[in-house]
Amino acid sequence: MQLTSNDIRQKYIAYFVKRGHKQIPGSSLVPENDPSVLFTTAGMHPLVPYLLGQPHPEGKRLVNYQKVFRTDDIGEVGDNFHHTFLEMLGNWSLGDYFKKESIPWSYDFLIKELNLNPDRLYVTCFVGDSDAPKDEESARIWQSLGIPTERIYFLPKKDNWWGPAGQTGPCGPDSEMFFDVTGKPCSPDCRPGCGCGRFSEVWNNVFMEYNKTADGKYTKLSQPNVDTGMGVERILAVVNGFTDNYQTELWQPAIAKISALCANSYKDNQRAFRIIADHIRASTFIISDAIEPSNKERGYVLRRLIRRAIMQMRRLAIDPVEAGIVQISNIFVFIMSPVYPELVVNKQKISQVLKEEVLRFNKTLDHGLKEFNKLQKIDGKVAFDLFQTFGFPWELTAELAAEKGQPVNQEEFKNEFEKHQDLSRTASAGMFKGGLADHSEVVTKYHSATHLLHAALRNVLGKHVHQEGSNITNERLRFDFSHPTKLTQEEVKKVENMVNELIKKDLPRNVESMTYQEALDSGALAFFKGRYPEKVTVYSFGDFSREICGGPHVESAGKIGQLKIYKTEKIATGTQRIYVNIGK
Repeated sequence: MQLTSNDIRQKYIAYFVKRGHKQIPGSSLVPENDPSVLFTTAGMHPLVPYLLGQPHPEGKRLVNYQKVFRTDDIGEVGDNFHHTFLEMLGNWSLGDYFKKESIPWSYDFLIKELNLNPDRLYVTCFVGDSDAPKDEESARIWQSLGIPTERIYFLPKKDNWWGPAGQTGPCGPDSEMFFDVTGKPCSPDCRPGCGCGRFSEVWNNVFMEYNKTADGKYTKLSQPNVDTGMGVERILAVVNGFTDNYQTELWQPAIAKISALCANSYKDNQRAFRIIADHIRASTFIISDAIEPSNKERGYVLRRLIRRAIMQMRRLAIDPVEAGIVQISNIFVFIMSPVYPELVVNKQKISQVLKEEVLRFNKTLDHGLKEFNKLQKIDGKVAFDLFQTFGFPWELTAELAAEKGQPVNQEEFKNEFEKHQDLSRTASAGMFKGGLADHSEVVTKYHSATHLLHAALRNVLGKHVHQEGSNITNERLRFDFSHPTKLTQEEVKKVENMVNELIKKDLPRNVESMTYQEALDSGALAFFKGRYPEKVTVYSFGDFSREICGGPHVESAGKIGQLKIYKTEKIATGTQRIYVNIGK
């Protein structure tokens, strides 16, 4: 009997709850107060403060399923197992159990709960380097469970080290579990992780003993943690005997819809079908978490996903694209909403954003074609300019250039593209400093400033104001909030003065642990609905500000320093953004 994705989620949660873990809700794809990454990239990401030693209100053993998005995998989508958006099952020990409990539980779950054949299970462990020793302990535990030495591989950091999720933070050696799905080695040197398709990674146990600092050093954490991750899409395929993730019930309804829309088969168009399905599913979730297409940061990633899907749909002659993309998105809403009910709530918004982006891209393509027809010479640099300005993928430019009798050197295009990526990475490294893992004094001040700023905005503008996101670095605070119009200079001054008066009064900070409902009843603000565990931490500054939050915070408002709002802007319909500096 085949298992469904829901079977696996339920089995996983029940298994670890039985072993003393508390189930906690998943978080948004948009990280809270963390500028080190654009999206939530792993189940551990929202837990960084607790992995660093801050007590979690639900205790030391946690379990959940978490939606994640990884930009690194956009270019890899099209094969049988890569995805941009995926679900991650995870269990954590925050300074409680370690390898001798974690590894046997993983083995037991895979073999007894999911009925995988133990003779086809392979594992990898960290080989050691100047930052951390060889992980002999994990290997010994695997051997004690019956995994022979010839199925245990020691690999370097690029293979067997996980984290940090951003530029800095908790990380450590890991032990990864692979299932031999084909039994067919590609060569005598075939091993887990070689990429030939024989092995599928099914689980990863990270032993977080280290904290990577901003200067690239690895220091010991105050507590050793366990962070595990199992991708739902991949384990579902393995359990049901598929070598192609897109054969499972998570994807097949959408694959069937694409086939009907283009009157072509999945077998003959696998790469195109996979890109369309993956990118539309990812876009559906990203839009549901209040991101819209733009030319910056998260919005740019979303725009890129939608446009890559559109190009594949055009190639398959799906017409009209705007109707097709919405139909495919609606299928994912139907499949995933029992687990993620926010998809139903945001269904109309998702459809509207997708339609508008299709129409916008069509206009861009039409304009780009006019510009293309004016070109006298088409080389790799021109091909990249067309890609960057008009969204022309390489294949479209090459095809149009061939019609003009001008073959284009693809290596030139690749070189230009790589230069662009290098520049983007450099810019990101500067933009996304700090983050949840940065508990420096100045970041802590900015984190506390968000609470006073939030309360002041509600006092000046009205109770309809609520936080929609924040981005904190060592240099500034960026705060997004709901409000229909851009702030006037008078409103800016009122908010600024109110916060500075509170700082001057040196309001004391108070911290309490209570149930989520008790927190709401006590007047605490909680605007990230559906993302809180049963027990929460509430931070207050006097009687002025009271919010559910994970910290960290200064001991009293006076330690924040003088606050200055230096810029305001409208970033979307009904959403404003302000930029803040704090002085000494």
